[in-house]
Amino acid sequence: YQRRVHGSNIIGNRRNWKMIIDYLKSCLEEYFHIFSNMSISKFIQQVIALGMVICSALSIWRGLMWFTNSESPIVVVLSGSMEPGFRRGDLLFLTFHEEGDPFKVGDIVVFKIDGKPIPIVHRVLETHVTEDNEFYLLTKGDNNPVHDLALYATNQKWLERRHILGRAKGFLPYVGRVTIIMNDYPYVKYLLIGFLCLLVLTHKE
Repeated sequence: YQRRVHGSNIIGNRRNWKMIIDYLKSCLEEYFHIFSNMSISKFIQQVIALGMVICSALSIWRGLMWFTNSESPIVVVLSGSMEPGFRRGDLLFLTFHEEGDPFKVGDIVVFKIDGKPIPIVHRVLETHVTEDNEFYLLTKGDNNPVHDLALYATNQKWLERRHILGRAKGFLPYVGRVTIIMNDYPYVKYLLIGFLCLLVLTHKE
């Protein structure tokens, strides 16, 4: 019985992959047909439209950076260190406004560690503010047994202003799952970007 179920699962998976491959083939054939019948002037118009879409996206991102005062106003939770509050794939909205709202114990902050490219989302465990208004933070993941001192760079005991990307002010659950998939499987990212570019280039007005 177990062998029969296992065999049926394999057949089902093969059928699913065949359907996906057939669909992709049909899409590529359709795009090739559109490209082959497209005039040069129309192609140039579509390339310009693609450039405008990219410029618009960059402008919106720059606007969010200015409004939130954060170099990365939207981030995705990539690990389970903050469960059950935040789970992998949750989308966080950040701000970095200190006036009238200094960092305090319990805040959710996103920070970078020297030499590590991926930001970390953890909770402030301790704070220390100097007379010249410089702050130092110690953080900890809600799902971790100890503080983050072992995660910091060698001989680093506190997070400074330059390490902080922002403070979480809101979130959307599971919306960032696609980002995790693209991070785990980079080829998916390139396929998605290519597919979106084809959509714009072959868009019919």
